[in-house]
Amino acid sequence: MTVEQRDRPTAGASVTAKSPAKRRLARTGRPPRELAGEVEERILDAAEKVFLEHGLGGASIDEIASLARAGKPTIYARFAGKEALFGAVVKRSIAAAQAHIESQAPIGATIEDRLASIGSMILRWALGNGTVDLMRLAVAEARRFPELASSVHQMARERGAEAVAQLLREAAQSDPLVGALPAFAPERLTATTQFFQELVLLPLIMRALYGEKLSSLCGEIEPHVRRSVTFFLAACRHGGVE
Repeated sequence: MTVEQRDRPTAGASVTAKSPAKRRLARTGRPPRELAGEVEERILDAAEKVFLEHGLGGASIDEIASLARAGKPTIYARFAGKEALFGAVVKRSIAAAQAHIESQAPIGATIEDRLASIGSMILRWALGNGTVDLMRLAVAEARRFPELASSVHQMARERGAEAVAQLLREAAQSDPLVGALPAFAPERLTATTQFFQELVLLPLIMRALYGEKLSSLCGEIEPHVRRSVTFFLAACRHGGVE
C-alpha cells in the first residue's frame, strides 16, 4: 500500500473524521449562562491565589489561566487586565465580608454586650478570612498602582461602614436610653459609625497590616473590644460624638 493510499480516507471513515471537528466547533464561544458564574469564580479563585503568592507585579495572566482551567481570551473577555482582575478579587472579598456582617445580629443582655459582640464578630472575620492578606497586597502595590490602592481602600471603607452602621442602629434601637442619644440620630449615625470603626476596629486591623501575627492579634480581640466599647459609649453618652 502506498503512502497516498494509506492516508486517503475510506468512504466510511470520512464521516468519522469530520465528527471531532464538528464537536470542537460546537464547544467554542461563550459557556452556557448557568456555567458562566462558575467560570468567573474559578478565575477569581485562581487570581487570588496567584496574587497572594507573587504580588500584582509578579502575577501573570498565563499562570492564572492555567490554574483556573480557562483560556486567556475567556479572562480578557471579563477583565481588562491584571489591575481590573485584582480589583474584582478585592471587591468579592469585601462583598463577602459585608454579607457576613449584615447577616449577623447584635447579641447580649446589655448595650455594652451587644456593641462588643459587633466589634468582636467583625474583627474575627477580618483577621481570619484572608481579608488582611489582600489589604496588605494593596498597600504594598500602592506606589506602583496608586489609583488601584485608593479605589480598594475607598471600597472597603464605604462597604464596611454601611454594614457597621446597620448593626449599630439595631443595637441602639434595642436600648431606648441609648437609642435616644443624639449620637444615634439618623443624621449623626455616619459620624458615630466612623468613630466606632476608628476606636474598636482599626487599631487591630492596622497592626495586622503592619505584619503582626494574626494569631496573636486574635487573642487580643475580646479585651481590646471591651475597653474600646466602654470608651465609645462614654463618648456617646456625654455628647462627644458630633
